[in-house]
Amino acid sequence: MMASQRSFRLALWGMVLLCVGILGLVAYGQFSGKSNTISSFGEPFKLASTAGGELDSATLKGKPYGLFFGFTHCPEVCPTTLFEMSTALKEVGDAGKDFRLFFITVDPERDTLPVVKDYLANFDPRIEGLVPTVAQLPGLARGFHIYYKQVPTSDGSYTMDHTATLFLMNGEGGLARTISFDEPKETKISKLKMLLAGK
Repeated sequence: MMASQRSFRLALWGMVLLCVGILGLVAYGQFSGKSNTISSFGEPFKLASTAGGELDSATLKGKPYGLFFGFTHCPEVCPTTLFEMSTALKEVGDAGKDFRLFFITVDPERDTLPVVKDYLANFDPRIEGLVPTVAQLPGLARGFHIYYKQVPTSDGSYTMDHTATLFLMNGEGGLARTISFDEPKETKISKLKMLLAGK
């Protein structure tokens, strides 16, 4: 129990530091007169996709998209986030018809492509699953500044602590803004609309 609480606190601090860092970079961009996007955020990737084959991030240029890191055994954050984004995508209407939201698992040991595909069938079809290999995941996490950690449970299994932030990327592949788990529904929709409008 103590280890679980400690891991949870560490995860929270990790998320706080991530947000502070990102906000600082965005603020720097605003005050320096440069674009308020962070073009250096993230890194190129080629990951197995539930849509078939591999998704090469180079093919995403030209259109905005979203990234969310989670896992299918997640009891609350992941299903809630994906449900709310499914609702938000319906709210934005035709403006979001070509939008793609990628769910990248941080638990590739259990989240195989068929498992992730079956899980995402419960949400908007514009949400696509990406499954890194165990070897790909650490580099991907460093590139996107996300936290994840396997945490043992009392039944001999495990759960995952992970960053709950959703990243909204612009058409140039830069970070436009983030969506936090606890933000109001209206704020999430507003941020999505701004991204789709190129703002």
